[in-house]
Amino acid sequence: MPSIFTRIINREIPGHIVAENEDFIAFLDINPLVLGHTLVVPKVEVDYIFDLEDELLSKLHLFSKAVARAIEATITCERVGVAVVGLEVPHTHVHLVPLNSMDDINFTRPKLNPTQEDLAKTATAIAANFNS
Repeated sequence: MPSIFTRIINREIPGHIVAENEDFIAFLDINPLVLGHTLVVPKVEVDYIFDLEDELLSKLHLFSKAVARAIEATITCERVGVAVVGLEVPHTHVHLVPLNSMDDINFTRPKLNPTQEDLAKTATAIAANFNS
């Protein structure tokens, strides 16, 4: 059964996409830690990040860097934090989280519940600042 991320990649379910190329897609987390919290996902469905082929793993980080720059250009933050947890969805993904404090990347705190309109506006703004 395809992961929820594969279903977004295949456009079977909606996602607020901020960037995409032939190997990766980046979209907003629908229950973010902070507005602008973005997931970067390889299009190939591999559960564990360290099971990715070396070249794809390298490209994942470079694509994530470009997405992080777009987030920084859009969301007021000191920097973009990076986390790879990998337990919630069996499909490799990198969390990019706009940070103004360490608490902004605390995964144990309650998540936000932004409106679809807020997510759409944020995704459009980040996408406009994305340069691959």
